[in-house]
Amino acid sequence: MSASPEVAVDARTRILDAAAEAFTRNGFAGTTIDDIAHDVGATKGLIYYHFRSKFDILLAVYGEAMRRVRERVEPHSTGPGTGRERLTAMSMAHELNLMDGLAYHNVVHQTVRGEASTALKAHQRDTLRDLNGLRSDYEAMFRRVVVEGIDDGSLRGVDAALATRTLLSNLNAVDMWYRRIDGQGPDEINDLARQIVDLLIGGLAA
Repeated sequence: MSASPEVAVDARTRILDAAAEAFTRNGFAGTTIDDIAHDVGATKGLIYYHFRSKFDILLAVYGEAMRRVRERVEPHSTGPGTGRERLTAMSMAHELNLMDGLAYHNVVHQTVRGEASTALKAHQRDTLRDLNGLRSDYEAMFRRVVVEGIDDGSLRGVDAALATRTLLSNLNAVDMWYRRIDGQGPDEINDLARQIVDLLIGGLAA
């Protein structure tokens, strides 16, 4: 009998969670399917049932990372308030997503920087192109709100593309030093994210 859809989704999520942690810990080249299977507590057969190769797992982690961050951030882009207020809310959501899922965020960085280099099959090249397109669309969403903030006077008259890339680069750079401390509660994490966002958005404020 085949697994129920709920069981299959749960297994796939467990594989992606384990793979994200393994890729972060060991790098793409230093991670094996055996490592992922061990962390999942399953056989290699289960991994290969869901994914054809290690790089396909990496792409799936990348895709899941983009889905999660977009789901949290996008509603704020069209919400009420000035451009600055919406940009602040988007940045907060982005930063909290990063802190909640450091491993997923790290895998996106590895992939974008080309650290997971390998000879790609046609379907992998197509998937990677589509994922990079999603990432560009995500940046464009921030840039649109920056432009709207400039137009409504809540943000300074800066180069919107440069401001967007500087903002996102600095938000993303937090993964270089942030590590969750045992006992650190949601309120403390939220306060840290707010301090970071205040520092970054403050430089754009009109």
